[in-house]
Amino acid sequence: MARKTGDIINHSTEDDVSVDKPEWLRKRLDWFMDLRFGMIIHWGPYSQWDCFESWGLVPADNWARKDEFRCWTERGKDIDRFSRDYRALNTTFNPLRFDPDAWADAAVSAGMKYIAFTTKHHDGFCMFDTRTTDYRITHPSCPFHSHPRSNIAKEVFDSARKRGLAVSCYFSKSDWHCPWYWVPGLPVIDRNPNYDTARHPEIWDKFVRFVHAQVRELMTGYGPIDVLWLDGGQVRPPDQDIRMPELAAMARTNQPGLIIADRTVGGDYEDFITPEQIIPEKPIRVPWESCITLGNYWKFFPDDQYKPATSIIHMLAETCCKGGNLLLGIGPDAEGAIPPAAVERLVEIGRWMKLNGEAIYASRPLAPFSAGNIRFTSKGKDAYAIVLNTGDSSATARNIEITGICPTDGSEVLLLADKKPLVWKKTANGFAVQTEGRFLRDHPAWVLKFHS
Repeated sequence: MARKTGDIINHSTEDDVSVDKPEWLRKRLDWFMDLRFGMIIHWGPYSQWDCFESWGLVPADNWARKDEFRCWTERGKDIDRFSRDYRALNTTFNPLRFDPDAWADAAVSAGMKYIAFTTKHHDGFCMFDTRTTDYRITHPSCPFHSHPRSNIAKEVFDSARKRGLAVSCYFSKSDWHCPWYWVPGLPVIDRNPNYDTARHPEIWDKFVRFVHAQVRELMTGYGPIDVLWLDGGQVRPPDQDIRMPELAAMARTNQPGLIIADRTVGGDYEDFITPEQIIPEKPIRVPWESCITLGNYWKFFPDDQYKPATSIIHMLAETCCKGGNLLLGIGPDAEGAIPPAAVERLVEIGRWMKLNGEAIYASRPLAPFSAGNIRFTSKGKDAYAIVLNTGDSSATARNIEITGICPTDGSEVLLLADKKPLVWKKTANGFAVQTEGRFLRDHPAWVLKFHS
């Protein structure tokens, strides 16, 4: 995942995704979209360096090797040295503070309903106990292999389920360590195989069987999986045909009800689309999930700057009013701990969600969707107006007008935070409420509930 912050090239649109889904899958997608808020965790040996996850290995991706990265400059800006030492990070990876229960607790404290975890990023290092490669967390070359919790993906998924969180399994189809994707001895240029797959189908077939074997392991040895989140969108027909119909059938045989996101590929196996670092401008007709970092990076950086909790809450309201989920990116440090500043943000978000989550979970878009600093959602007959605190005095004025929508006659308008009614009246463009000083200035947003 994550070419770089703000790189949103080649993402699928609603027109790319098949809307002709079987009934069981439509129901599963409705369930998934009810969750609304989740956490994606990027973690691996690369957390030891001030680098981007995986991308610095690609010669063509010069953006991924920055002069301000010590790991790059200390190696004389030599990509061969950089790649050699990056590949060896598994030999020093020993995250003794890894506590999957603490991760799951942090997600729950924020009001999240699911966790996505990077079982393997593009660099090919497996954070699970695969039998397909020695480049894995449980191999003796990695000092953490002897730890009782060394099978990290299993530990993360088990801890999530214990707390009622759904599980999304991130897996990169591309693998820049596998000798059947980047063949040793041949020059590597970009993110794609360094050989012509049409001229060497026997090599490509080995890679396809390698990928299927790894996915089979994840679908059979790691408990119930709700979502298979496939990254590496360049792996697609015709040049990189991974045999998705076969892979999907195998995965769903072992995980009935599995939702699949074959990112950026479109078609029958991208059950929902995954805009990265952006929120679509308007509601769209297919299921979607925006993945956005809490900080500036997907992985851990020592001096990362985290977005304020208020900004994340506003993003959550924005995604929900347009019918999407928000998947918030967190990067634990090299020891396995989520940085305290990130935990603080999650706790702050959770405080707001405890009072106002009713307007988020299982909500659906409600026209006109937004008006000024107000976002609208609905649930059955209930409508919600989420008034974003923009920091100006108008947000906490004693009278606020909501435009574009009006409660039904006789409906109460409740302030969701205290479940008590507010005085309201119809206006030419909507309705006005008397806030009575109950819109507290330190709240990121205030939610009105009414029938519409």
